[in-house]
Amino acid sequence: MHASRQLLVVDDQAVNRLLVSRLLGKAGWTVLQMEGGEQALAWLAENAVELVLLDISMPTLSGQEVCRRIREGGLGGPGIRLVAYTAHAMPEEREQFLTGGFDAILVKPISRASLEGVLSELGLSDVKPLDGVEPL
Repeated sequence: MHASRQLLVVDDQAVNRLLVSRLLGKAGWTVLQMEGGEQALAWLAENAVELVLLDISMPTLSGQEVCRRIREGGLGGPGIRLVAYTAHAMPEEREQFLTGGFDAILVKPISRASLEGVLSELGLSDVKPLDGVEPL
């Protein structure tokens, strides 16, 4: 088992950040929260993180633009994984996110099962199982 892993969740909605933080915090992740893309880009320019959940629909900078800038600038350290965190789930939108640099898509509203699925898909499910997590 790995030591605590770092995850950055970027979402303009505090309740969405809190839900991810609670679920993944209990699973052994250290969760950092940011409410906007500009703040996340500035932080990622100076720090490494293993996983970033990016809300697609944020004011100022969309999650897609933040993803593009992370990839182009090599921000967040080697091996960083980016997950589109969105309510947009149409097949053409999914394809656009994946070809735009995202590694996976997590559709809102999230559940323990969907979160576990994305972690498994990315090869990050070895921290701690989420099955002991209490519902909110």
